[in-house]
Amino acid sequence: MSSIPDIISPSVSMDTDSHSQTLWQLDSHARLSALENLPEQLRQLDVPFCVVENESEPSIALGGAIQLAGSDSGDNEHRLCGFSPAQSIKALGDQSFCQDYNIDYPYMAGSMANGIASVELVEALAREGMLASFGAAGLSLGEVEIGIKRLQTSLGDKTHCYNLIYSPNEKGHEDAVVDLYLKYDVTLVETSAYMKLTLPVVRYRVKGIHKDAQGNIIVPNRIIAKASRVELASKWFSPPPEKLLNELLEQGAITQEEAELAKEIPMAQDLTVEADSGGHTDNRPAITLLPTMLSLRDQYQAKYNYQHPLRVGAAGGIATPASALGAFAMGAAYIVTGTVNQACKESGSSDVVREMLANAEQADVTMAPAVDMFEMGVKLQVLKRGTMFAMRGNKLYDIYKKYASIEEISEVEKANLEKTIFKMSLAEVWQKAEEFFTERDPRQIEKANNDPKHKMALIFRWYLGLSSRWANAGIADRQVDYQIWCGPAMGAFNEWTRDTFLSAAENRNTVTVAMNILFGAAVLSRINGLQKQGVKLPVELAQFNPMQLETIKNYLSE
Repeated sequence: MSSIPDIISPSVSMDTDSHSQTLWQLDSHARLSALENLPEQLRQLDVPFCVVENESEPSIALGGAIQLAGSDSGDNEHRLCGFSPAQSIKALGDQSFCQDYNIDYPYMAGSMANGIASVELVEALAREGMLASFGAAGLSLGEVEIGIKRLQTSLGDKTHCYNLIYSPNEKGHEDAVVDLYLKYDVTLVETSAYMKLTLPVVRYRVKGIHKDAQGNIIVPNRIIAKASRVELASKWFSPPPEKLLNELLEQGAITQEEAELAKEIPMAQDLTVEADSGGHTDNRPAITLLPTMLSLRDQYQAKYNYQHPLRVGAAGGIATPASALGAFAMGAAYIVTGTVNQACKESGSSDVVREMLANAEQADVTMAPAVDMFEMGVKLQVLKRGTMFAMRGNKLYDIYKKYASIEEISEVEKANLEKTIFKMSLAEVWQKAEEFFTERDPRQIEKANNDPKHKMALIFRWYLGLSSRWANAGIADRQVDYQIWCGPAMGAFNEWTRDTFLSAAENRNTVTVAMNILFGAAVLSRINGLQKQGVKLPVELAQFNPMQLETIKNYLSE
């Protein structure tokens, strides 16, 4: 067993005058146990305990009473070294987040596009009292509708979410998705990649606002917005812009009452601070970004005095108990995970991608052009280990910037593109792109026929768009071209789970991963609490290793 000097920091004197000591007092219901039982005690989150000096040895004390300044210690009194109160997972974040969405844990799985955040993934987390957002971005309207019907049937009144993505290159698609959400009474969406507010997203938020019999404003449609810049976060924290409300009024898309009541609510009550994540990202450091957004939240809540206070969550880089606890400790109301869910068996990705992600390290990521905002130069973060997508995607963007049309590309470069990237002639690629956009958005073809550079963009976007689908489908002969959205959090997760059952891709499921992150964060919170009181724990006791889901559930049900 460890001796007192092993666990007590040097700042705590061993011969402190008993009159000034904090003591733990044994009573008939209290008991002492050996310090080696600490890991087990830490996991019993709802049981408070003390670490005390017992016959010159550290012990765990249960029950009893703490005496802040006692008389001479007797046989039933021991010097208190540290106290660990009961810890609730829900209390790690803002408990109002769980209450408002009727969930058990302040945890959300973000909406990875092309159905990577699949219906199976959403179902699994929703059934365990967590929030998940269906990856509707990149899917056809028909595919989105199928997803809505299945989730509403299988989950009933269990809270779940759907993605709404900024779509500047497909003007009508965002509107059509909002129509679909309103048609099926989808009341919660997660917005992503927005660079400005649009008519469709304002219409979604405002539609159906009314007052109840008590005069309270009822807002049926809620938004959890993602942002990494102050100027955009400010728009989400503000009421809908009057200019856009007036446009919607003129179109007859909203009523006068809805427009007036909209001035009393924020565009989004909940804002997820997106730091260094997979997919669309500004690669911002969470440790500086989150406090900035929390300050902004307070500023806008004070300015508008909203009936329901604004909240801020954290995303990007969160895939371990330590990173989750760090986000909560800085003030996050909830956490959002991303890439780590793609590595789970319920995701809409393929087994080969899950295996590639299981081998990723933190430095195995890089930036590449985004298909949906290719012409704007917007980039996203992807896996670079085992794939050449980033290099090839960046080459396409360089050529796009250099030339005004496909015809201007040198014959040498053109031959290289056809052989290494497209594996077919550019004429054949255009034919396939034309077929796709004729069905998806015919205006793109019309524009391409009048603008050679736009035609070049559509040809290049054919590769960028299909590369993620090849990855999701596990197309073997296109593995070198896989576009796999991935942030450094994936590497951190792999490092934490190395040599445990979660190191194997086939053992990863979303609920087990989520509960290990949350339960581990709660355990680490207790460890940190003891250490801050001067209790110096051996390394093997001051960590949390992954546990089987059934074991975690047993602790939570005790």
